[in-house]
Amino acid sequence: MKLSSRGRGCCVAGSRERGPPPRSPFVHQLRLGPLQKAKIAFMTLTLFPIRLFFAAFMMLLAWPFAFIASMGSDEQELEKPLSWWRKIVDVLLKAIMRMMWLAGGFHWINVKGRRALPAEAAILTVAPHSSYFDAIPVTMTFASIVMKAESKDIPVWGTLIKYIRPVFVSRSDQDSRRKTVEEIKRRAQSDGKWPQIMIFPEGTCTNRSCLITFKPGAFIPGVPVQPVVLRYPNKLDTITWTWQGPGALEILWLTLCQFHNSVEIEFLPVYIPSEEERRNPVLYANNVRRVMAEALGVSVTDYTFEDCQLALAEGQLRLPSDTCLLEFAKLVRSLGLKPETLEDDLDKYATSAMKMKEQKVALREFSAYLEFPVSHTLESMFALFDENEDGVIDVREFVIALSVVCKPSKTLETIQLAFQLYQSKNGTITEEDLAHILKTAMGVSQINVTHLFRAVDEEEKGKITYDDFYRFAELHPHFAEDYLYPDQMGAEHGLETSSLSAPNGICTDFSPENAEDKNKPLQKKLN
Repeated sequence: MKLSSRGRGCCVAGSRERGPPPRSPFVHQLRLGPLQKAKIAFMTLTLFPIRLFFAAFMMLLAWPFAFIASMGSDEQELEKPLSWWRKIVDVLLKAIMRMMWLAGGFHWINVKGRRALPAEAAILTVAPHSSYFDAIPVTMTFASIVMKAESKDIPVWGTLIKYIRPVFVSRSDQDSRRKTVEEIKRRAQSDGKWPQIMIFPEGTCTNRSCLITFKPGAFIPGVPVQPVVLRYPNKLDTITWTWQGPGALEILWLTLCQFHNSVEIEFLPVYIPSEEERRNPVLYANNVRRVMAEALGVSVTDYTFEDCQLALAEGQLRLPSDTCLLEFAKLVRSLGLKPETLEDDLDKYATSAMKMKEQKVALREFSAYLEFPVSHTLESMFALFDENEDGVIDVREFVIALSVVCKPSKTLETIQLAFQLYQSKNGTITEEDLAHILKTAMGVSQINVTHLFRAVDEEEKGKITYDDFYRFAELHPHFAEDYLYPDQMGAEHGLETSSLSAPNGICTDFSPENAEDKNKPLQKKLN
């Protein structure tokens, strides 16, 4: 699998004009030079323990104030203006939190623009979301946030969370997302009685290289929102906490070892939705994202948290950081293939591909094969598989790529399907066939499978069956790392599997699964 110069993805084959692949928003590679390593070693022995102790002390100091202020607060009291003593507690807690960030090296926080009043904008949409340090604007404003219900049971931290009157999402309640949206609507339409709600609409952390798809939950109420953009203009980026890169504790350690950490918070003008945007939260979200991207000077991408899950799937094949499969998954969504019927669609397309065997198809035939009309999205998808740019593709590659997107953690099921598509009458494939299969399953333009093929082909027959491959994979579950990655990419270019089972970051996703227009192509932005 590859991408011709006419497509929009990440790798090119058969073309002399080859550009560098775009940076994956879910990967953060932190490379330290000898001088930086020496500096961190020195700070670890000197400043780091002092900062860590002082930051922890500030958090513990905040706990009794938050606990007292949270006692006996019923809903009616929360909707009233703060009493004099609660205002004092509010000021004290903000001061303590500011001292905590000061201990972390955030000596000053650069704030631009004016924060809107709750009556002007009940919802603050914050992006890009790249770290747990994004909690800085939360502690500065004490705006409510959307949190997992389990968070309130965390010692100390849970008490501080409850103080800001969050909207909790419960994993055990199947109807929780709908209730969360209704609660946000109720608060947003209270004419400023409730505190503002701060939402990170990306739903997970990225490396700030672009803005990924905004979840529509913050925009479903149809009320004005105030976009808030975050910047961390530091020479060494120890802030970013994504799915591939330094872990949470390492980020904390490295950040506390920096003498100074910069952060900028910019409050943009309030965005008032049009009638069309009120009716279409997806369009509303896209237009707000466009405004924020322009303020940040970055691009927007249709990648989502689901793409991150694809990249991190725990299968035998670990996707490289420049894989084209993220681009393919994005096009699958834009085309209108629905997640709930994707496996049935895969079976249908696989059956047709087996009948076609090695027959290649042009764009019109590909359109008929998928039963979708020719469109810009379909043309872009076709270009992904147009290896020689001769206007024809092998639909077997499409089926393999779709299988990876549909069942990302079930590597052997995808490979078994690929064997069925490529095998001869006696059920065998050649080394060339295996190269086609694996480069498509990994979304790369070239791959060397010689070592792997020879290891599977113990009898040196020059051909293998799926049973041969399956037995080898059972004995060598890490065959990709042992036989493919060292030659193909190097360890630093692969995507390491994360142990996280939910989106990292502050604000959990609460968008309903059946959000309007979820699977429709993006509409034009309003002027």
